[in-house]
Amino acid sequence: MDMVDVIIHINESVDHDRRTAIADMIRNHTGVMGVAHHDEKPHLLIVEYNPAEVHSKDLLQVALDQGVHAQLVGF
Repeated sequence: MDMVDVIIHINESVDHDRRTAIADMIRNHTGVMGVAHHDEKPHLLIVEYNPAEVHSKDLLQVALDQGVHAQLVGF
């Protein structure tokens, strides 16, 4: 199984609880192995996933569906 990471940048300043809720929604998506976020870098979510099961744009859409503006970093 191949695993890759993608960074999702959230434009808004969201508090820890809201970031956790967004991370949980992404984590529950098929193919996602983990999501990390840190208070020191509150705009970033690091998502580890299997690209054979899910596309990075689908993961971005999960964040967008939570009412934030976001984009993939490095794409």
